[in-house]
Parts: sequence; C-alpha cells; structure tokens
Amino acid sequence: MSPQQGNIQALENAIMAEARRETRQILEEARRQAEQLKLEAQLALDAECEAIVQQAQEEVTALQGHAGAAAQLEAQSLKLQRREQLLSSVFSAARQRIADVPQWPDYGDIVRQLIQEAVAQLNAPELQVRADAATQAFLTEAVLAELSAVLQVKLSLGEPLPQGTGVLVETPDGRRRYDNTLETRLTRITESLRTNVYNLLRGDTR
Repeated sequence: MSPQQGNIQALENAIMAEARRETRQILEEARRQAEQLKLEAQLALDAECEAIVQQAQEEVTALQGHAGAAAQLEAQSLKLQRREQLLSSVFSAARQRIADVPQWPDYGDIVRQLIQEAVAQLNAPELQVRADAATQAFLTEAVLAELSAVLQVKLSLGEPLPQGTGVLVETPDGRRRYDNTLETRLTRITESLRTNVYNLLRGDTR
C-alpha cells in the first residue's frame, strides 16, 4: 500500500469513527427524548386516570347520597301516609259514634252548652234552634224558656235538621247561622286534635 493510499484509508477510518460517534449521540439523544416522552405520557396518563377515578368516586358518592336521601324521603312519606291512615280511621270511628251521643246520661247538659256557644257567636236578640229528632226530645218549652232567660235571648224551636246530631242556631230570616252539630264541631277541632290523637296512638300519654 502506497503512502497516499494509507492516508486515504486513515481518513476513511477517521470519518467512519466520527460518523459512528455522531450516530451514537443521535441514538442516545433519541432514546433520552423517547424516555422523557414516555415518562411525560405516563404521568399524563396517571393524572388522567386519577382524575377519572376521582370523578367516578364523586359520582358514586353523589349517587349514594341521592339514593340515601331518596330512601329517607320514601320512608318519611310512608310514615306520614301510615299516620294519615291511622288518624283517618280514628276520626272516622269517632264520627260513626256521634249518633250514640244522645244516649249519654249528660246529653241534656251537652245540648245546653251547644246552644249557649251558638248564641254567643250570633249575638242576636231572637234565634231559632234547629235540631235532629233525638236532640229535639231534650228541647222542651221549659228548657227553651230557661235558656232564653239565662242567655237573655228569645229562643224558639225551628225546623228539624235533615242530618247531623246536635243543634244549628240561626236568625229567624236564616241569614245568619251557627252550625254547632257534633259532626261540624268534630270537623272544626280535627286539625288541633291530630297531634294529640297520634301521640295517644303511639302510647305517648304526656
């Protein structure tokens, strides 16, 4: 090999060595960048997965909360429905027993009280007392005269009541009236009695 050929060979070797070195550097940089991208992608994926899991947990918690709230509302609704059924049955039974009240030994005193309350509400000089047949039996002329004197009002017996137990007191022209039948009284006081009746049904006697 001539000196010239030897120089050429040495130059080729040097060029190849430099090319291999640069290639290794490029490959190493590419590998480093690939690892960096892989790490960044993994971190992004982890963050995204964590966000998805967090969102899913929040949705589950929200659904559980809604389900719990819905269950509580349903339970409360059933409780109120049961309470209404009990109260309705009690007041219905009480209404059915009103027809037996005229058989009570003190019903005459009850009738006087019903008339007195009605007279106080109407505050008129002359009034008619209408009553059912059973109640009319207690409203003799003597009783009406006694009540007229005590209450300072002219009381007379009006037309019989077609329904109801007790009295309905009205002015002679019929424009003003006060229904004090036992059925109407029960209706008037039902709302105020509901809590006490329900407590009694539950065994609370306080």
